This record gives sequence, C-alpha cells and structure tokens, in this order.
Amino acid sequence: MKAVIQRTTNASVTIDGSVVGEIDHGLVVLLGVTHEDTEQDVNYLVNKIINLRIFEDENEKMNLSLKDAEGSILSISQFTLYADTRKGRRPSFVHAAKPDVANRLYESFNEALRQEGIHVETGEFGAMMDVNLTNNGPVTILIDSKDK
Repeated sequence: MKAVIQRTTNASVTIDGSVVGEIDHGLVVLLGVTHEDTEQDVNYLVNKIINLRIFEDENEKMNLSLKDAEGSILSISQFTLYADTRKGRRPSFVHAAKPDVANRLYESFNEALRQEGIHVETGEFGAMMDVNLTNNGPVTILIDSKDK
C-alpha cells in the first residue's frame, strides 16, 4: 500500500462540479492499493501518517503530528500510484488491486483514521475527481507499507 501525503492549508475534491469533500488544515492522502495488501498495511499506514511529525510547532520546527496539530485528512483513492512505466509509453496498472479489494481496504483505511479521532473527508472511489489543494511548505512525502 502506498500513500502520498501532502501537508495542506486547505483542500477539496470535486465530482461533476460539486464539492464532495473539503478540509482546512491537515493532509491530503492519495492512497494506492496493490494485490497483496492487507489490514496490516492499513494499520501501519494509519499509525505512520497520524504520528509523523511534519507540522510546525511554535518555533517553526516540524515537531508536531497530525494529531498534535488537530488536523484533518482528505483521503483520495489513487490506483495510478501503482503505474508501471518501464515499458512503452502507456502505463500498466496490473499491480493495482482489483476494485473490490482496493475499495474495501480504502474504506478500512478511512474508518481506522476515524477510530483514531481524525476528521476524514473523502472523494468517491472510482470516480473522476478534481482535487484542489494548497501544499503548505511544500511538504510531500511518499510512504510505502512494504518499506516497514
């Protein structure tokens, strides 16, 4: 399971011209799921993301976690994180999990965040979405649950 996290001062996701999810201070999480991912990968990423110290304290040092900073998450399912671009010019997505598996783990990820007390907004799994954000810092970090 891969997550691209971006620290944001505001973010929203729009489908067919309507805003379906919106946050202020927090993180945008683009989440990709592959075939062998399990609930253990979900738990690893949730724990890592909410406790990663990437928010500034009163001394402008990155010492605060999402929980410390009382931030929210805009969670977006992103199968293209598993694009294989080694051959040709068209990416292959054979490493991305099938939609039923990916959606189940995506929903589990969002629910696990909520169980930790995090306010979570989402897009819609499988929909064509427009994601808007102000990347604060900029801070962008890639986390792969296979690298634990």
